[in-house]
Amino acid sequence: MRFITNRNIFKVLLLLSVTVFSNCKKNNDTPVSDTSYPQYGTPFANVPNTQDVIVYQVNLRAFSSDASFKGVTARLDSIKALGANVVYLLPIYPVGVLKSAGGLGSPYAVKDYKAVNPEFGTLADLQNLVNTAHAKNMAVMFDWVANHTSWDNAWISNKSWYKQDATGNIISPPGYADVAALDFTNQTMRTAMIDAMKYWVFTANIDGYRCDFADNVPFDFWKQAIDALRSITTHKLIMLAEGARSDHFNAGFNMKYGFGYYTALEAGVFGNSKSVTTLQDLNTSEFAGALPGSQVMRYITNHDVYSSDGSPITVYGGKTGSMAAFLVTAYMKGVPMIYNGQEVGCTRDLSIFYHNPIDWTTNPDMTAEYKKILNFRAGSDAVKNGQLSQYSSDDVAVFTKSTSSQKVLVIANLRNNAVTYTMPANLSASGWKNAFTGASVTLNSQMYLQPYQHMVLTQ
Repeated sequence: MRFITNRNIFKVLLLLSVTVFSNCKKNNDTPVSDTSYPQYGTPFANVPNTQDVIVYQVNLRAFSSDASFKGVTARLDSIKALGANVVYLLPIYPVGVLKSAGGLGSPYAVKDYKAVNPEFGTLADLQNLVNTAHAKNMAVMFDWVANHTSWDNAWISNKSWYKQDATGNIISPPGYADVAALDFTNQTMRTAMIDAMKYWVFTANIDGYRCDFADNVPFDFWKQAIDALRSITTHKLIMLAEGARSDHFNAGFNMKYGFGYYTALEAGVFGNSKSVTTLQDLNTSEFAGALPGSQVMRYITNHDVYSSDGSPITVYGGKTGSMAAFLVTAYMKGVPMIYNGQEVGCTRDLSIFYHNPIDWTTNPDMTAEYKKILNFRAGSDAVKNGQLSQYSSDDVAVFTKSTSSQKVLVIANLRNNAVTYTMPANLSASGWKNAFTGASVTLNSQMYLQPYQHMVLTQ
């Protein structure tokens, strides 16, 4: 039997008093906000609701000629003009050198969770980027790398914070020799990581995180971390899981990745001519476990698949095909993300390991169409929140999004050949208008569609 000493009694009483105090509320029902660090700037008041989110992903090494925070700040007007309202930055932290994967090293080999990579500029430059985005009514998310660190991260001196083999050697995650795998059974490490996540909310005034490799990190850590971040009641935070597990929503994530949708679109419909109706199936399976306000983020490219599969121009049969793919992706269900450069039809290598600046002057016709698609979406409650009705054939994606005040009809031939589509009888022939021009459109019972022809109609 273990006896309780006076000293232990004091500890228990102290713990109880701290717990009670931490749960107290001031000003009646106003919760006590977290004050872990001094707040830089004013928390952004216009963080979009989840269903309104349009994410723009920035690979800093590709975005500007000098790969800098200042280069991103200089183009925020262009990002906003597309219709995006959330800027998501690939990791901004110093990159490890020990066992580097090559080139400039992977941004996902984090050397210091609480520092800025001098390759991109200074903390002041980063703070100015966030300030400027907020002034333009856009939120900013950082990329958080929880699964692992670089081999020369200061944490490595805490051997127990990392996974080890049978002989006590720290190990890498399978397939990633440039990083060391963290051990989430270690509570001290978890506390340090949550502290670092809080640090940037206060120090750079950011609006949330896209969490890398989320499927490989335990549910209970994400729940613990997100609960802690939500305790910062001065901020409305967006949390995006780069993962597909159904428990991410219960952990507190607003959004998760649509891995299945991308595979069905890229490898299935476009890669192997599978039926377009397979995309509709994902509207059920990917939203399993969704809570009110939960969303799946869908895309036709991102920094990973751009490098592995090619640019949208290559993957989806050219400019017109990539636009048809994006239209369906942005409007069918979930919320869209675009990767820097896709709006100008970029086809050059955008490796995250090197500086490969995008040429922003190419394909202005594509940029104009991206603006039409995304800005119409931003202003359409039907597209964002309306009832989805699906009418796709094997070759043509067809669906409506409807509210009591608006119906939006999307028709997109996803084949590189002309096809005939039979219009369902319940879709009236008249009363439609082109969503982008306002011109009247009459639908025939049989529609002859050119390769990758696509349209958005309203009623």
